[in-house]
Amino acid sequence: MRSTSLRAAGAFVAGSLVAVSAFAASVNPGAGGMVPTGKGMAVHSEQAPSVVDSVVFRATGIQYHGGPAMIGTNHVYYIWYGNWSGNSAPTILDALASSLGGSSYWNIETTYYQIVGGVQTFVSNSITRNGDVFDSYSQGHSLSDTGVRNAVSHAISSLGLPLDGSGVYLVLTSSDVNETSGFCTQYCGWHTHASISGKDIKYGFIGNPDRCPSACEFIVGNAPNGNAGADGMASIISHELDEAVSDPDLNAWYFSTGAENADQCAWTFGTTFTCNGATANITLGSRCFLIQRNWKNTASGAGCTMHDP
Repeated sequence: MRSTSLRAAGAFVAGSLVAVSAFAASVNPGAGGMVPTGKGMAVHSEQAPSVVDSVVFRATGIQYHGGPAMIGTNHVYYIWYGNWSGNSAPTILDALASSLGGSSYWNIETTYYQIVGGVQTFVSNSITRNGDVFDSYSQGHSLSDTGVRNAVSHAISSLGLPLDGSGVYLVLTSSDVNETSGFCTQYCGWHTHASISGKDIKYGFIGNPDRCPSACEFIVGNAPNGNAGADGMASIISHELDEAVSDPDLNAWYFSTGAENADQCAWTFGTTFTCNGATANITLGSRCFLIQRNWKNTASGAGCTMHDP
């Protein structure tokens, strides 16, 4: 997903391209600490984040900061934004979301938990695709971060998606749509949360690598499912779901650098194989995908992996 020139200019993190010097140039080394933004670019907080149950994390590297995780069955909602006429991406990426639950890949997420009222509850290996809607440019061809939020709100209020506190709503854009805060130059996707109709709703932006293949495809043109844009989006989707479930409000699981679990393993894929003449590293359902690894949060075997156990 990187071109030679981008390798020279910066480093990819979490589906994002961030300058190598981004942390060092802007961070006050004094009081406070690094916190995530959901875009793979950490920011400095004047108040040091609290660390909960820290004995566990000296072994695994990642730290729990006390916020919620998404417990129980989680629901994926796709908002197909722009023009998807004749494109096979919905078929391919619906299959991805429908196959993650119960997989050894998604089992990595079960190594994360929340502590509420002294009770520790782990993430479950249960995530389902619960709905798709198509949005024909309700917010225009150029989306700001607010425009992405508005697209989610529009999908709920006007296009029929339910208001679901257990959902992750992903705005997937066609290649003629830009995200003006840094798509293709600083990130390929991101996740965050906001209050929508009185609920804390988790959502994200998934950019189409067809707009900038050298920035958002690990191998330009790689297409185990016959659609390079959709195949590139598969890894971005996996990345953002990994983080949205373990760190939905950006205050639960992240490293001292501000990197979330998938940030730590961004653009690493482990062992690969050939599928339909292309490079892949996992089979989910009847399809092959090339999706990035995730951070396994166990004292034994902590690190980037494609499966648990």
